[in-house]
Amino acid sequence: MELFPDGTHVRLRSRVHGTYLHADGDGAGVSTSPQRAPLSAAWGVHRVARDGAAYVLLRSAAYGRYLALRARSAPQGRGRRPVLRTYDAPDQDDVLWVVVRAGDEGDDVLLRHGRDGTSFVGVTGDNDSHDTRRTHWVVEAIPPRRRPPVLPAPVPLSRPMVLWRTIAYVRADDDGNFDPHPLARRRFIFYGRSVFQLTGVLSILLRERFFGIKLCLRAGSQGRLTPLVVDLPANEEAMDIVVLTAGSPAAQGQELVYPDVDA
Repeated sequence: MELFPDGTHVRLRSRVHGTYLHADGDGAGVSTSPQRAPLSAAWGVHRVARDGAAYVLLRSAAYGRYLALRARSAPQGRGRRPVLRTYDAPDQDDVLWVVVRAGDEGDDVLLRHGRDGTSFVGVTGDNDSHDTRRTHWVVEAIPPRRRPPVLPAPVPLSRPMVLWRTIAYVRADDDGNFDPHPLARRRFIFYGRSVFQLTGVLSILLRERFFGIKLCLRAGSQGRLTPLVVDLPANEEAMDIVVLTAGSPAAQGQELVYPDVDA
């Protein structure tokens, strides 16, 4: 569908509430918010074909994970809610969505799950759970930025609770090629959430200049690379990082797009 060109970024705005679909700060949930500028409201379009059918996958521009259908039902009979998942297998189907026009007029769309045809992405928490308009979305295209955004300033570790996670990383060549095998990864424990500090640690481990590398998330073996330009999600799950050379063909290629969320 022309509203979801492969490789572009979009926002999804609720027709009823005017709020935007966001990736939650924990990197696992999905919710809506009136704010349109945060990167968490941007979704990368990833189109695939399965058995002759076309599907749309939506990848969080903030955390790299894919919009998926929750395995178990939500409370109070509200259906199966969307969540964020890694894209790990070629035949994985919880991340598949079908775009359906909401009516004969306008550009409102429905996002119907590709395997469970009765489940749609909608605004949760409404008093009227039978109002089908809460599943109507307006698609807003987001243009690309000319240059990568500036990384957020480092944040001191807070006490007494400090998040930590395992970082698995691999160095890519100038064309973006890297060994996909898990054993090719190097690993270390990282404390905190600062992407600025994570870049500093990796530059030391790789013996490279801080501004000479670009970090990308890879959420699953089938997931596309997502530039890491915001602080890490508030969880302790392991993270897979691909390190690119700043200014290389891979870092400047058409596949690595930074959405201009301020546009």
